[in-house]
Amino acid sequence: MSHSPGRGSLLLLLLAFASVGCNRSGLPPVQEGDIIFQTSQSPQSEAVQKATHSRYSHLGLVTYRDEKPYVFEAVDTVRATPLPEWLANGEGGHYVVKRLVDAHDVLDTSALIELKKAMRHFEGKHPYDRTFEWSDERMYCSELVWKVYERALGIRLGEPQRMRDLDLSVPEVAQKLAERFGDRVPLDEPVVSPQRIFDSSRLETVAER
Repeated sequence: MSHSPGRGSLLLLLLAFASVGCNRSGLPPVQEGDIIFQTSQSPQSEAVQKATHSRYSHLGLVTYRDEKPYVFEAVDTVRATPLPEWLANGEGGHYVVKRLVDAHDVLDTSALIELKKAMRHFEGKHPYDRTFEWSDERMYCSELVWKVYERALGIRLGEPQRMRDLDLSVPEVAQKLAERFGDRVPLDEPVVSPQRIFDSSRLETVAER
């Protein structure tokens, strides 16, 4: 049976829309160096969201190992987690994938080698940095992603803030700070939040669910 040109064009358009945001495996169509965001189900997630006025409380860096997608992340240990497992850990299966707006020009073979080298530098560090210190001894999720890009390629995904710039007055936030610092909160400590990276003008959204 033949199709008119109009119906054929419509079919192609529908297929294109159906492919946006996922591939045949049901996973988002990620590339090496992409940054993926989710709402964590960890105990501190709500405090992070309220302190930063963000929907997202966790993120990681996409990397491929043995031709399979992983998310390089800071949790109890800095490690690479298989992408399907990482997605399952998020709230409601929601995620957003962002990519450098000029990734085609910037992320060439040599740049990707540098990114992987920076990841190896941080891999295995533990435990998770619950006090959000700006050092390389322990890491938290957004600090890890920010430092990998900055150390490898000199790309700053947003500018660090000071802890005092966050919304520390919210009860859930104040409680977590009291648990971790008592009355000696390091208000001038540099911090990078998930929202800071999410809002970076260097990134664009390429997939979302």
